[in-house]
Amino acid sequence: MDDVVTSRSAPPESLGVKSPRARIPSADTALLGVYEISKILTAPARLEQTLANVVSVLSSFLDMKLGMITILDQHGHPEIVATSGWISHDRSKPIDTLPTKVIDRLAATAMPVIVEDVARDALFETAAETITQAVGANVSFLAVAIKSDSRVVGTLSIYRTSEEFIAYTFDADLRLLTMIANLIGQTVKLHRMLSADRLRLLNECSTLEKALVSRMPKEIRGERPDVAGIVGESPAIMEVLDTIAVVAKSNSTVLLRGESGTGKELFARAVHDLSRRSAKPFVKVNCAALPESVLESELFGHERGAFTGAVAQRAGRFELANGGTLLLDEIGEISPAFQAKLLRVLQEGEFERVGGSKTLKVNIRFVFATNKNLEAAVDKGEFRADLYYRISVVPIFLPPLRERPGDVSLLARNFIERFNSENDREHQLSASAIETLQRCYFPGNVRELENCVRRTATLARAETIVDNDFACASGKCLSALLWTGSASGAFPRTYPEPANRRAAPPEDFAPGRRTEPAPGSTFLDEPTLPLDSVCEEEGFGIASSRKMIDRQTLIEGMEKAAWVQAKAARLLGLSLRQVNYALKKYNIEIKRI
Repeated sequence: MDDVVTSRSAPPESLGVKSPRARIPSADTALLGVYEISKILTAPARLEQTLANVVSVLSSFLDMKLGMITILDQHGHPEIVATSGWISHDRSKPIDTLPTKVIDRLAATAMPVIVEDVARDALFETAAETITQAVGANVSFLAVAIKSDSRVVGTLSIYRTSEEFIAYTFDADLRLLTMIANLIGQTVKLHRMLSADRLRLLNECSTLEKALVSRMPKEIRGERPDVAGIVGESPAIMEVLDTIAVVAKSNSTVLLRGESGTGKELFARAVHDLSRRSAKPFVKVNCAALPESVLESELFGHERGAFTGAVAQRAGRFELANGGTLLLDEIGEISPAFQAKLLRVLQEGEFERVGGSKTLKVNIRFVFATNKNLEAAVDKGEFRADLYYRISVVPIFLPPLRERPGDVSLLARNFIERFNSENDREHQLSASAIETLQRCYFPGNVRELENCVRRTATLARAETIVDNDFACASGKCLSALLWTGSASGAFPRTYPEPANRRAAPPEDFAPGRRTEPAPGSTFLDEPTLPLDSVCEEEGFGIASSRKMIDRQTLIEGMEKAAWVQAKAARLLGLSLRQVNYALKKYNIEIKRI
Protein backbone atom coordinates (compact mmCIF):
# COMPACT_ATOMS: atom_id res chain seq x y z
CA MET A 1 0.00 0.00 0.00
CA ASP A 2 1.28 3.47 -0.89
CA ASP A 3 2.17 5.96 1.77
CA VAL A 4 -0.84 7.70 3.26
CA VAL A 5 -1.03 11.23 4.60
CA THR A 6 -3.03 10.93 7.81
CA SER A 7 -4.12 13.27 10.53
CA ARG A 8 -4.84 11.46 13.77
CA SER A 9 -6.88 12.87 16.62
CA ALA A 10 -7.59 11.43 20.10
CA PRO A 11 -8.80 7.79 20.24
CA PRO A 12 -12.55 7.44 20.52
CA GLU A 13 -12.29 5.60 23.83
CA SER A 14 -10.83 8.71 25.46
CA LEU A 15 -13.87 10.65 24.29
CA GLY A 16 -16.26 8.22 25.89
CA VAL A 17 -17.52 6.94 22.56
CA LYS A 18 -18.18 3.24 22.25
CA SER A 19 -16.43 1.64 19.28
CA PRO A 20 -18.80 -0.25 17.01
CA ARG A 21 -17.69 -3.38 15.19
CA ALA A 22 -15.76 -2.54 12.08
CA ARG A 23 -17.35 -3.45 8.76
CA ILE A 24 -14.82 -4.16 6.06
CA PRO A 25 -16.11 -4.36 2.43
CA SER A 26 -15.46 -7.78 1.00
CA ALA A 27 -13.51 -8.40 -2.20
CA ASP A 28 -16.71 -9.41 -3.99
CA THR A 29 -18.42 -6.20 -2.93
CA ALA A 30 -15.48 -4.09 -4.13
CA LEU A 31 -15.35 -5.99 -7.42
CA LEU A 32 -19.08 -5.50 -7.93
CA GLY A 33 -18.70 -1.77 -7.20
CA VAL A 34 -15.89 -1.39 -9.72
CA TYR A 35 -17.95 -3.29 -12.30
CA GLU A 36 -21.02 -1.09 -11.86
CA ILE A 37 -19.00 2.11 -11.95
CA SER A 38 -17.07 0.98 -15.05
CA LYS A 39 -20.38 0.52 -16.88
CA ILE A 40 -21.33 4.10 -16.01
CA LEU A 41 -17.98 5.48 -17.11
CA THR A 42 -18.15 3.78 -20.52
CA ALA A 43 -21.72 4.88 -21.26
CA PRO A 44 -22.13 7.85 -23.64
CA ALA A 45 -23.11 10.87 -21.56
CA ARG A 46 -21.90 14.30 -20.54
CA LEU A 47 -18.97 14.17 -18.14
CA GLU A 48 -20.88 16.03 -15.42
CA GLN A 49 -23.74 13.52 -15.53
CA THR A 50 -21.35 10.56 -15.63
CA LEU A 51 -19.49 11.69 -12.51
CA ALA A 52 -22.74 12.37 -10.66
CA ASN A 53 -23.87 8.78 -11.40
CA VAL A 54 -20.51 7.39 -10.25
CA VAL A 55 -20.60 9.10 -6.87
CA SER A 56 -24.21 8.02 -6.38
CA VAL A 57 -23.35 4.37 -7.01
CA LEU A 58 -20.27 4.70 -4.80
CA SER A 59 -22.46 5.67 -1.87
CA SER A 60 -24.15 2.27 -2.16
CA PHE A 61 -20.88 0.38 -1.60
CA LEU A 62 -19.31 2.57 1.08
CA ASP A 63 -20.71 3.80 4.37
CA MET A 64 -20.50 7.59 3.95
CA LYS A 65 -22.52 10.70 4.63
CA LEU A 66 -21.14 12.70 1.71
CA GLY A 67 -19.22 11.71 -1.41
CA MET A 68 -17.60 14.16 -3.80
CA ILE A 69 -15.72 14.04 -7.10
CA THR A 70 -13.91 17.23 -8.05
CA ILE A 71 -12.33 17.77 -11.49
CA LEU A 72 -9.73 20.54 -11.72
CA ASP A 73 -9.08 22.88 -14.67
CA GLN A 74 -5.64 23.66 -16.07
CA HIS A 75 -5.08 26.27 -13.33
CA GLY A 76 -5.91 23.85 -10.51
CA HIS A 77 -9.33 25.35 -9.76
CA PRO A 78 -12.46 23.17 -9.38
CA GLU A 79 -14.19 22.89 -12.77
CA ILE A 80 -16.71 20.07 -12.15
CA VAL A 81 -18.11 19.07 -8.74
CA ALA A 82 -20.31 15.96 -8.44
CA THR A 83 -21.73 15.00 -5.02
CA SER A 84 -24.02 12.51 -3.33
CA GLY A 85 -25.72 13.08 0.01
CA TRP A 86 -25.28 16.85 0.05
CA ILE A 87 -27.83 18.80 2.11
CA SER A 88 -27.33 22.52 2.60
CA HIS A 89 -28.97 24.52 5.36
CA ASP A 90 -27.34 27.91 4.73
CA ARG A 91 -27.06 28.02 0.91
CA SER A 92 -23.46 26.83 1.04
CA LYS A 93 -22.00 24.76 -1.80
CA PRO A 94 -20.51 21.24 -1.68
CA ILE A 95 -17.09 22.55 -2.67
CA ASP A 96 -17.12 24.65 0.53
CA THR A 97 -16.54 21.43 2.49
CA LEU A 98 -13.27 20.74 0.62
CA PRO A 99 -10.62 23.31 1.63
CA THR A 100 -8.13 24.58 -0.89
CA LYS A 101 -5.30 23.28 1.32
CA VAL A 102 -6.55 19.72 0.88
CA ILE A 103 -6.85 20.11 -2.88
CA ASP A 104 -3.35 21.62 -3.07
CA ARG A 105 -1.90 18.75 -1.02
CA LEU A 106 -3.54 16.13 -3.21
CA ALA A 107 -2.42 17.91 -6.38
CA ALA A 108 1.15 18.29 -5.11
CA THR A 109 1.74 14.86 -3.57
CA ALA A 110 -0.90 12.66 -5.29
CA MET A 111 -1.03 10.77 -1.97
CA PRO A 112 -4.28 9.84 -0.15
CA VAL A 113 -5.35 12.08 2.74
CA ILE A 114 -7.03 10.66 5.85
CA VAL A 115 -8.42 12.87 8.64
CA GLU A 116 -10.10 11.18 11.62
CA ASP A 117 -11.79 14.36 12.90
CA VAL A 118 -12.03 17.39 10.62
CA ALA A 119 -13.03 19.62 13.54
CA ARG A 120 -9.58 19.13 15.09
CA ASP A 121 -7.45 19.28 11.98
CA ALA A 122 -5.72 22.43 10.72
CA LEU A 123 -6.49 21.55 7.11
CA PHE A 124 -10.22 22.02 7.78
CA GLU A 125 -10.16 25.06 10.04
CA THR A 126 -12.05 27.13 7.43
CA ALA A 127 -14.55 24.43 6.46
CA ALA A 128 -15.20 22.62 9.77
CA GLU A 129 -18.35 24.59 10.56
CA THR A 130 -19.84 24.04 7.10
CA ILE A 131 -19.06 20.32 7.30
CA THR A 132 -20.65 20.04 10.74
CA GLN A 133 -23.85 21.74 9.54
CA ALA A 134 -24.11 19.67 6.37
CA VAL A 135 -22.83 16.25 7.55
CA GLY A 136 -22.90 16.22 11.34
CA ALA A 137 -20.51 16.08 14.30
CA ASN A 138 -17.36 13.97 14.59
CA VAL A 139 -16.80 13.79 10.83
CA SER A 140 -13.91 11.89 9.31
CA PHE A 141 -12.46 12.43 5.83
CA LEU A 142 -10.82 10.19 3.24
CA ALA A 143 -9.63 11.39 -0.20
CA VAL A 144 -7.52 10.12 -3.11
CA ALA A 145 -6.17 11.89 -6.18
CA ILE A 146 -7.61 11.37 -9.65
CA LYS A 147 -4.68 11.12 -12.08
CA SER A 148 -4.31 11.15 -15.83
CA ASP A 149 -0.85 10.44 -17.26
CA SER A 150 0.78 11.02 -13.85
CA ARG A 151 -0.94 14.40 -13.60
CA VAL A 152 -3.54 15.08 -10.92
CA VAL A 153 -6.78 16.17 -12.60
CA GLY A 154 -9.16 15.88 -9.63
CA THR A 155 -10.04 14.40 -6.26
CA LEU A 156 -12.35 11.66 -4.96
CA SER A 157 -13.36 12.11 -1.32
CA ILE A 158 -15.85 10.75 1.21
CA TYR A 159 -17.06 11.95 4.61
CA ARG A 160 -18.16 9.68 7.46
CA THR A 161 -19.42 10.34 10.95
CA SER A 162 -17.52 8.86 13.86
CA GLU A 163 -20.12 6.12 14.43
CA GLU A 164 -19.31 4.76 10.97
CA PHE A 165 -15.60 5.40 11.03
CA ILE A 166 -14.27 4.34 14.46
CA ALA A 167 -12.29 1.13 14.41
CA TYR A 168 -12.69 1.08 10.65
CA THR A 169 -9.73 -0.08 8.59
CA PHE A 170 -8.68 2.12 5.68
CA ASP A 171 -6.84 -0.32 3.45
CA ALA A 172 -9.88 -1.78 1.73
CA ASP A 173 -11.49 1.67 1.22
CA LEU A 174 -8.29 3.16 -0.16
CA ARG A 175 -7.90 0.28 -2.60
CA LEU A 176 -11.50 0.70 -3.83
CA LEU A 177 -11.29 4.50 -4.06
CA THR A 178 -7.91 4.30 -5.84
CA MET A 179 -9.25 1.88 -8.47
CA ILE A 180 -12.30 4.05 -9.06
CA ALA A 181 -10.12 7.21 -9.22
CA ASN A 182 -7.94 5.54 -11.89
CA LEU A 183 -11.04 4.71 -13.96
CA ILE A 184 -12.32 8.26 -13.55
CA GLY A 185 -8.92 9.64 -14.61
CA GLN A 186 -9.03 7.68 -17.87
CA THR A 187 -12.58 8.83 -18.52
CA VAL A 188 -11.68 12.48 -17.90
CA LYS A 189 -8.73 12.15 -20.26
CA LEU A 190 -10.95 10.63 -22.99
CA HIS A 191 -13.60 13.33 -22.60
CA ARG A 192 -11.01 16.10 -22.78
CA MET A 193 -9.45 14.59 -25.89
CA LEU A 194 -12.85 14.36 -27.54
CA SER A 195 -13.68 17.90 -26.47
CA ALA A 196 -10.38 19.21 -27.87
CA ASP A 197 -10.95 17.36 -31.17
CA ARG A 198 -14.49 18.68 -31.37
CA LEU A 199 -13.33 22.24 -30.72
CA ARG A 200 -10.59 21.86 -33.34
CA LEU A 201 -13.06 20.55 -35.92
CA LEU A 202 -15.51 23.38 -35.14
CA ASN A 203 -12.75 25.96 -35.55
CA GLU A 204 -11.67 24.41 -38.84
CA CYS A 205 -15.27 24.35 -40.09
CA SER A 206 -15.74 27.96 -39.02
CA THR A 207 -12.54 28.99 -40.80
CA LEU A 208 -13.59 27.18 -43.98
CA GLU A 209 -17.08 28.71 -43.85
CA LYS A 210 -15.65 32.20 -43.44
CA ALA A 211 -13.26 31.60 -46.34
CA LEU A 212 -16.08 30.37 -48.57
CA VAL A 213 -18.40 33.20 -47.57
CA SER A 214 -15.70 35.81 -48.11
CA ARG A 215 -15.34 34.64 -51.71
CA MET A 216 -19.06 34.91 -52.38
CA PRO A 217 -20.48 38.14 -53.81
CA LYS A 218 -22.00 40.30 -51.10
CA GLU A 219 -25.39 40.34 -52.79
CA ILE A 220 -25.50 36.52 -52.56
CA ARG A 221 -24.58 36.72 -48.88
CA GLY A 222 -27.53 39.05 -48.33
CA GLU A 223 -25.26 41.98 -47.55
CA ARG A 224 -25.30 45.36 -49.19
CA PRO A 225 -22.10 45.75 -51.24
CA ASP A 226 -19.60 48.43 -50.29
CA VAL A 227 -19.63 51.32 -52.73
CA ALA A 228 -16.72 53.73 -52.56
CA GLY A 229 -17.61 57.39 -52.18
CA ILE A 230 -21.36 56.94 -51.64
CA VAL A 231 -22.49 57.98 -48.18
CA GLY A 232 -26.05 57.51 -46.99
CA GLU A 233 -28.42 55.30 -45.05
CA SER A 234 -31.80 56.69 -46.12
CA PRO A 235 -34.36 54.35 -47.75
CA ALA A 236 -34.06 56.29 -51.01
CA ILE A 237 -30.32 55.75 -51.36
CA MET A 238 -30.50 52.17 -50.09
CA GLU A 239 -33.07 51.31 -52.75
CA VAL A 240 -30.79 52.71 -55.46
CA LEU A 241 -27.81 50.74 -54.14
CA ASP A 242 -29.85 47.54 -54.05
CA THR A 243 -30.96 48.13 -57.63
CA ILE A 244 -27.39 48.78 -58.77
CA ALA A 245 -26.17 45.60 -57.05
CA VAL A 246 -28.67 43.60 -59.10
CA VAL A 247 -28.18 45.47 -62.38
CA ALA A 248 -24.37 45.28 -62.18
CA LYS A 249 -24.44 41.49 -62.57
CA SER A 250 -25.68 41.82 -66.16
CA ASN A 251 -24.34 43.67 -69.21
CA SER A 252 -27.49 45.72 -69.75
CA THR A 253 -27.16 49.40 -70.59
CA VAL A 254 -27.86 51.68 -67.63
CA LEU A 255 -29.27 55.22 -67.76
CA LEU A 256 -28.62 57.22 -64.59
CA ARG A 257 -31.07 60.08 -64.24
CA GLY A 258 -31.05 62.77 -61.62
CA GLU A 259 -30.49 66.39 -60.90
CA SER A 260 -27.08 67.97 -61.09
CA GLY A 261 -24.95 67.15 -58.07
CA THR A 262 -26.64 63.85 -57.11
CA GLY A 263 -23.48 61.85 -57.78
CA LYS A 264 -24.21 60.19 -61.11
CA GLU A 265 -20.53 59.52 -61.75
CA LEU A 266 -20.12 57.77 -58.39
CA PHE A 267 -23.08 55.52 -59.11
CA ALA A 268 -21.72 54.77 -62.58
CA ARG A 269 -18.45 53.73 -60.95
CA ALA A 270 -20.46 51.52 -58.59
CA VAL A 271 -22.11 49.78 -61.55
CA HIS A 272 -18.64 49.04 -62.93
CA ASP A 273 -17.02 47.99 -59.63
CA LEU A 274 -19.84 45.55 -58.80
CA SER A 275 -19.84 43.97 -62.25
CA ARG A 276 -17.74 41.19 -63.75
CA ARG A 277 -15.91 43.90 -65.69
CA SER A 278 -14.44 45.49 -62.56
CA ALA A 279 -10.90 44.41 -63.51
CA LYS A 280 -11.26 46.09 -66.91
CA PRO A 281 -11.08 49.84 -67.67
CA PHE A 282 -13.68 52.33 -66.51
CA VAL A 283 -13.68 55.23 -68.98
CA LYS A 284 -15.79 58.38 -68.65
CA VAL A 285 -16.56 61.19 -71.07
CA ASN A 286 -18.52 64.38 -70.44
CA CYS A 287 -20.41 64.91 -73.69
CA ALA A 288 -21.40 68.48 -72.84
CA ALA A 289 -17.82 69.63 -72.24
CA LEU A 290 -16.57 69.00 -75.81
CA PRO A 291 -17.59 70.40 -79.22
CA GLU A 292 -19.09 67.84 -81.59
CA SER A 293 -15.98 67.56 -83.77
CA VAL A 294 -13.72 67.06 -80.78
CA LEU A 295 -16.19 64.66 -79.15
CA GLU A 296 -16.26 62.48 -82.27
CA SER A 297 -12.47 62.19 -82.31
CA GLU A 298 -12.43 61.64 -78.55
CA LEU A 299 -14.85 58.74 -78.74
CA PHE A 300 -14.03 57.10 -82.08
CA GLY A 301 -10.35 57.99 -82.32
CA HIS A 302 -8.71 59.16 -85.53
CA GLU A 303 -6.19 58.13 -88.14
CA ARG A 304 -3.05 60.06 -88.93
CA GLY A 305 -3.81 62.99 -91.22
CA ALA A 306 -7.58 62.77 -90.69
CA PHE A 307 -7.63 66.49 -89.93
CA THR A 308 -5.26 69.30 -89.21
CA GLY A 309 -3.20 68.45 -86.17
CA ALA A 310 -3.77 64.68 -86.42
CA VAL A 311 -0.05 63.85 -86.60
CA ALA A 312 -0.47 60.29 -85.35
CA GLN A 313 -3.06 57.59 -85.04
CA ARG A 314 -5.04 57.79 -81.82
CA ALA A 315 -7.31 55.27 -80.14
CA GLY A 316 -10.66 56.65 -78.99
CA ARG A 317 -12.50 56.09 -75.75
CA PHE A 318 -14.46 53.22 -77.30
CA GLU A 319 -11.24 51.30 -77.86
CA LEU A 320 -9.83 52.23 -74.47
CA ALA A 321 -12.97 50.96 -72.73
CA ASN A 322 -13.04 47.66 -74.65
CA GLY A 323 -13.99 44.88 -72.21
CA GLY A 324 -14.87 47.40 -69.51
CA THR A 325 -17.42 50.16 -68.89
CA LEU A 326 -17.89 53.49 -70.67
CA LEU A 327 -19.74 56.34 -68.96
CA LEU A 328 -21.18 58.98 -71.29
CA ASP A 329 -22.24 61.82 -69.02
CA GLU A 330 -24.67 64.55 -70.12
CA ILE A 331 -25.90 62.36 -72.98
CA GLY A 332 -28.89 64.62 -73.46
CA GLU A 333 -26.64 67.44 -74.72
CA ILE A 334 -25.29 65.78 -77.88
CA SER A 335 -26.48 66.98 -81.27
CA PRO A 336 -28.95 65.02 -83.45
CA ALA A 337 -26.17 64.34 -86.01
CA PHE A 338 -23.92 62.79 -83.42
CA GLN A 339 -26.84 60.83 -81.98
CA ALA A 340 -27.08 58.91 -85.27
CA LYS A 341 -23.38 58.03 -85.16
CA LEU A 342 -23.66 56.86 -81.58
CA LEU A 343 -26.68 54.71 -82.36
CA ARG A 344 -24.68 52.38 -84.61
CA VAL A 345 -22.12 51.68 -81.91
CA LEU A 346 -24.89 50.82 -79.47
CA GLN A 347 -26.63 48.53 -81.95
CA GLU A 348 -23.71 46.72 -83.56
CA GLY A 349 -20.73 47.42 -81.33
CA GLU A 350 -18.86 48.58 -84.45
CA PHE A 351 -17.33 51.89 -85.54
CA GLU A 352 -14.56 53.41 -87.66
CA ARG A 353 -11.97 55.92 -86.54
CA VAL A 354 -12.25 59.43 -87.94
CA GLY A 355 -10.53 59.37 -91.33
CA GLY A 356 -10.31 55.57 -91.35
CA SER A 357 -12.07 52.79 -93.23
CA LYS A 358 -11.30 49.80 -91.00
CA THR A 359 -14.26 48.65 -88.95
CA LEU A 360 -13.43 48.04 -85.31
CA LYS A 361 -15.55 45.93 -82.99
CA VAL A 362 -15.69 46.47 -79.23
CA ASN A 363 -17.36 44.87 -76.22
CA ILE A 364 -18.43 47.67 -73.89
CA ARG A 365 -20.87 48.05 -71.02
CA PHE A 366 -22.51 51.45 -71.57
CA VAL A 367 -23.64 53.65 -68.71
CA PHE A 368 -25.32 56.94 -69.61
CA ALA A 369 -26.12 59.85 -67.32
CA THR A 370 -28.24 62.95 -67.74
CA ASN A 371 -30.10 65.58 -65.77
CA LYS A 372 -32.29 66.42 -68.75
CA ASN A 373 -35.91 65.44 -69.31
CA LEU A 374 -35.31 63.10 -72.25
CA GLU A 375 -39.01 62.38 -72.74
CA ALA A 376 -39.68 66.07 -73.32
CA ALA A 377 -36.65 66.27 -75.62
CA VAL A 378 -37.96 63.35 -77.67
CA ASP A 379 -41.39 65.00 -77.83
CA LYS A 380 -39.81 68.20 -79.16
CA GLY A 381 -37.67 66.33 -81.67
CA GLU A 382 -34.43 67.31 -79.94
CA PHE A 383 -33.50 63.73 -79.08
CA ARG A 384 -33.89 60.68 -81.33
CA ALA A 385 -36.55 58.26 -80.10
CA ASP A 386 -34.60 55.21 -81.32
CA LEU A 387 -31.54 56.34 -79.38
CA TYR A 388 -33.70 57.00 -76.34
CA TYR A 389 -34.94 53.41 -76.35
CA ARG A 390 -31.38 52.16 -76.79
CA ILE A 391 -29.95 54.00 -73.81
CA SER A 392 -32.95 53.75 -71.49
CA VAL A 393 -32.77 49.98 -71.00
CA VAL A 394 -32.42 50.12 -67.22
CA PRO A 395 -33.20 53.66 -66.01
CA ILE A 396 -32.16 54.40 -62.42
CA PHE A 397 -33.43 57.60 -60.84
CA LEU A 398 -31.05 59.10 -58.28
CA PRO A 399 -32.85 60.89 -55.44
CA PRO A 400 -32.02 64.55 -54.83
CA LEU A 401 -30.66 65.50 -51.44
CA ARG A 402 -33.98 66.95 -50.26
CA GLU A 403 -35.52 63.46 -50.58
CA ARG A 404 -32.88 62.00 -48.26
CA PRO A 405 -32.70 64.54 -45.41
CA GLY A 406 -31.43 61.92 -42.99
CA ASP A 407 -28.22 61.66 -45.01
CA VAL A 408 -27.34 65.35 -44.70
CA SER A 409 -25.61 64.90 -41.34
CA LEU A 410 -23.68 61.83 -42.57
CA LEU A 411 -22.54 63.62 -45.70
CA ALA A 412 -21.62 66.80 -43.85
CA ARG A 413 -19.50 64.93 -41.30
CA ASN A 414 -17.84 62.98 -44.10
CA PHE A 415 -16.99 66.21 -45.93
CA ILE A 416 -15.60 67.84 -42.78
CA GLU A 417 -13.40 64.78 -42.16
CA ARG A 418 -12.03 65.03 -45.69
CA PHE A 419 -11.40 68.75 -45.22
CA ASN A 420 -9.57 68.13 -41.94
CA SER A 421 -7.45 65.40 -43.52
CA GLU A 422 -6.50 67.54 -46.52
CA ASN A 423 -5.81 70.70 -44.52
CA ASP A 424 -4.53 69.29 -41.22
CA ARG A 425 -7.42 70.84 -39.28
CA GLU A 426 -9.66 69.55 -36.47
CA HIS A 427 -13.03 71.10 -37.24
CA GLN A 428 -16.25 69.60 -35.88
CA LEU A 429 -19.88 70.27 -36.68
CA SER A 430 -22.08 71.20 -33.74
CA ALA A 431 -25.71 70.11 -33.38
CA SER A 432 -26.88 73.59 -34.37
CA ALA A 433 -24.75 73.44 -37.51
CA ILE A 434 -26.28 70.11 -38.51
CA GLU A 435 -29.79 71.50 -37.92
CA THR A 436 -28.99 74.49 -40.14
CA LEU A 437 -27.80 72.23 -42.95
CA GLN A 438 -30.87 70.00 -42.66
CA ARG A 439 -33.17 73.01 -43.11
CA CYS A 440 -31.52 74.04 -46.38
CA TYR A 441 -33.00 73.19 -49.79
CA PHE A 442 -29.68 72.55 -51.61
CA PRO A 443 -30.70 72.87 -55.28
CA GLY A 444 -27.14 71.76 -56.13
CA ASN A 445 -27.64 68.61 -54.05
CA VAL A 446 -24.58 66.79 -52.66
CA ARG A 447 -22.13 68.92 -54.63
CA GLU A 448 -23.56 72.10 -53.13
CA LEU A 449 -23.56 70.60 -49.63
CA GLU A 450 -19.89 69.74 -49.98
CA ASN A 451 -19.05 73.24 -51.18
CA CYS A 452 -21.06 74.75 -48.32
CA VAL A 453 -19.23 72.66 -45.72
CA ARG A 454 -15.81 73.35 -47.21
CA ARG A 455 -16.48 77.09 -47.52
CA THR A 456 -17.67 77.31 -43.92
CA ALA A 457 -14.77 75.21 -42.61
CA THR A 458 -12.29 77.38 -44.49
CA LEU A 459 -13.62 80.60 -42.96
CA ALA A 460 -14.40 79.22 -39.48
CA ARG A 461 -12.24 80.68 -36.71
CA ALA A 462 -13.00 78.04 -34.09
CA GLU A 463 -12.66 74.28 -34.23
CA THR A 464 -16.36 73.78 -33.55
CA ILE A 465 -18.56 75.04 -36.38
CA VAL A 466 -21.89 76.52 -35.23
CA ASP A 467 -24.96 77.73 -37.11
CA ASN A 468 -23.77 81.36 -37.21
CA ASP A 469 -20.69 80.32 -39.21
CA PHE A 470 -22.77 79.56 -42.31
CA ALA A 471 -23.32 82.18 -44.99
CA CYS A 472 -27.09 81.90 -44.72
CA ALA A 473 -26.92 83.19 -41.14
CA SER A 474 -25.62 86.53 -42.41
CA GLY A 475 -27.76 86.67 -45.56
CA LYS A 476 -24.79 86.01 -47.87
CA CYS A 477 -25.94 82.65 -49.26
CA LEU A 478 -26.85 82.92 -52.95
CA SER A 479 -28.20 79.40 -53.26
CA ALA A 480 -31.78 80.67 -53.62
CA LEU A 481 -30.82 82.39 -56.87
CA LEU A 482 -30.23 78.95 -58.41
CA TRP A 483 -33.60 77.53 -57.41
CA THR A 484 -35.47 76.27 -60.44
CA GLY A 485 -37.86 73.73 -58.96
CA SER A 486 -36.60 71.06 -61.34
CA ALA A 487 -37.43 68.34 -58.87
CA SER A 488 -41.13 68.45 -59.58
CA GLY A 489 -41.14 67.65 -63.29
CA ALA A 490 -37.83 66.74 -64.82
CA PHE A 491 -37.81 63.22 -63.41
CA PRO A 492 -40.48 60.81 -62.23
CA ARG A 493 -40.69 60.80 -58.47
CA THR A 494 -40.00 57.54 -56.74
CA TYR A 495 -39.85 58.73 -53.14
CA PRO A 496 -42.21 60.81 -50.99
CA GLU A 497 -41.46 64.48 -50.57
CA PRO A 498 -40.00 65.05 -47.07
CA ALA A 499 -42.05 67.05 -44.64
CA ASN A 500 -39.24 69.50 -43.92
CA ARG A 501 -38.48 70.33 -47.56
CA ARG A 502 -37.71 74.00 -48.00
CA ALA A 503 -40.21 75.63 -50.32
CA ALA A 504 -39.57 77.73 -53.37
CA PRO A 505 -38.81 81.46 -53.01
CA PRO A 506 -41.92 83.64 -52.84
CA GLU A 507 -43.16 85.76 -55.74
CA ASP A 508 -41.48 88.92 -54.59
CA PHE A 509 -38.08 87.26 -54.41
CA ALA A 510 -35.41 89.49 -55.91
CA PRO A 511 -31.79 88.53 -56.63
CA GLY A 512 -29.33 90.01 -54.16
CA ARG A 513 -31.95 90.49 -51.43
CA ARG A 514 -32.63 88.06 -48.60
CA THR A 515 -36.33 87.28 -48.39
CA GLU A 516 -37.86 86.84 -44.96
CA PRO A 517 -41.08 84.89 -44.41
CA ALA A 518 -44.24 86.84 -43.84
CA PRO A 519 -45.58 87.06 -40.28
CA GLY A 520 -47.18 83.81 -39.27
CA SER A 521 -45.59 81.82 -42.11
CA THR A 522 -42.26 80.17 -42.90
CA PHE A 523 -40.39 78.82 -45.89
CA LEU A 524 -41.92 75.47 -44.98
CA ASP A 525 -45.24 76.64 -46.37
CA GLU A 526 -46.33 75.60 -49.88
CA PRO A 527 -44.69 77.35 -52.86
CA THR A 528 -46.20 80.61 -54.10
CA LEU A 529 -44.12 81.12 -57.25
CA PRO A 530 -46.42 81.53 -60.28
CA LEU A 531 -46.61 78.57 -62.59
CA ASP A 532 -45.70 80.51 -65.72
CA SER A 533 -42.54 82.00 -64.19
CA VAL A 534 -41.35 78.59 -63.06
CA CYS A 535 -41.93 77.13 -66.51
CA GLU A 536 -40.14 80.04 -68.17
CA GLU A 537 -37.15 79.63 -65.87
CA GLU A 538 -36.93 75.94 -66.73
CA GLY A 539 -37.33 76.40 -70.46
CA PHE A 540 -40.81 74.86 -70.73
CA GLY A 541 -43.27 76.46 -73.09
CA ILE A 542 -46.64 77.72 -71.91
CA ALA A 543 -49.48 76.44 -74.05
CA SER A 544 -52.29 78.25 -72.26
CA SER A 545 -52.79 81.63 -70.60
CA ARG A 546 -50.30 82.98 -68.11
CA LYS A 547 -52.77 82.61 -65.24
CA MET A 548 -52.44 79.78 -62.72
CA ILE A 549 -54.99 77.05 -63.34
CA ASP A 550 -57.45 76.80 -60.46
CA ARG A 551 -57.77 73.70 -58.28
CA GLN A 552 -61.30 72.72 -59.36
CA THR A 553 -60.50 72.90 -63.08
CA LEU A 554 -57.40 70.81 -62.51
CA ILE A 555 -59.34 68.13 -60.62
CA GLU A 556 -62.04 68.01 -63.30
CA GLY A 557 -59.41 67.63 -66.01
CA MET A 558 -57.65 64.86 -64.11
CA GLU A 559 -60.94 63.00 -63.59
CA LYS A 560 -61.79 63.22 -67.31
CA ALA A 561 -58.33 61.87 -68.11
CA ALA A 562 -58.74 58.97 -65.62
CA TRP A 563 -55.96 60.60 -63.55
CA VAL A 564 -53.39 60.16 -66.32
CA GLN A 565 -51.29 63.33 -66.17
CA ALA A 566 -50.18 63.29 -69.81
CA LYS A 567 -53.77 62.97 -71.01
CA ALA A 568 -54.97 65.65 -68.61
CA ALA A 569 -52.25 68.00 -69.89
CA ARG A 570 -53.59 67.62 -73.45
CA LEU A 571 -57.18 68.19 -72.34
CA LEU A 572 -56.28 71.30 -70.36
CA GLY A 573 -53.90 72.70 -72.97
CA LEU A 574 -50.96 72.55 -70.55
CA SER A 575 -47.59 70.85 -70.56
CA LEU A 576 -46.97 67.77 -68.45
CA ARG A 577 -44.59 69.84 -66.34
CA GLN A 578 -47.31 72.41 -65.59
CA VAL A 579 -49.83 69.78 -64.56
CA ASN A 580 -47.27 68.10 -62.34
CA TYR A 581 -46.39 71.39 -60.67
CA ALA A 582 -50.03 72.35 -60.12
CA LEU A 583 -50.80 68.97 -58.53
CA LYS A 584 -47.99 69.51 -56.08
CA LYS A 585 -48.95 73.09 -55.35
CA TYR A 586 -52.53 72.18 -54.48
CA ASN A 587 -51.38 69.01 -52.70
CA ILE A 588 -53.70 66.84 -54.80
CA GLU A 589 -53.20 63.12 -54.30
CA ILE A 590 -52.97 61.10 -57.52
CA LYS A 591 -55.67 58.43 -57.70
CA ARG A 592 -54.72 55.02 -59.01
CA ILE A 593 -57.41 53.60 -61.32
